[in-house]
Amino acid sequence: QVQLVESGGGLVQAGGSLRLSCAASGRSFSAYAMGWFRQAPGKEREFVARIIWSSGNTYYADSVKGRFTMSRNNAKNTVYLQMNSLKPEDTAVYYCATATWWYSDYVRSANYNYWGQGTQVTVSS
Repeated sequence: QVQLVESGGGLVQAGGSLRLSCAASGRSFSAYAMGWFRQAPGKEREFVARIIWSSGNTYYADSVKGRFTMSRNNAKNTVYLQMNSLKPEDTAVYYCATATWWYSDYVRSANYNYWGQGTQVTVSS
């Protein structure tokens, strides 16, 4: 079993920055990839970013490319999402997730089998 705990959400003005963290724990934790997703009120959960655990390769949704950066600390089993130039449309609950199976892509939420509880990010205009 894997537990994921997100932190770092909050209220920020447009143009500001936040850094989210997601710490993974559990016996013999290992992952092929970890991802960040978000869900705004009345909308479906959407992909934000993912990182391949072994290589550190990252991939981003077009809506956040150039503003968000995902990174990892293998020793701490922790991933981060640095969010800069935040916009009101970035307001959502942000979830981290881990995929413990290999897939050809990690954009689909269905390919992740463990999820955190979510952390609220609110960007005011």
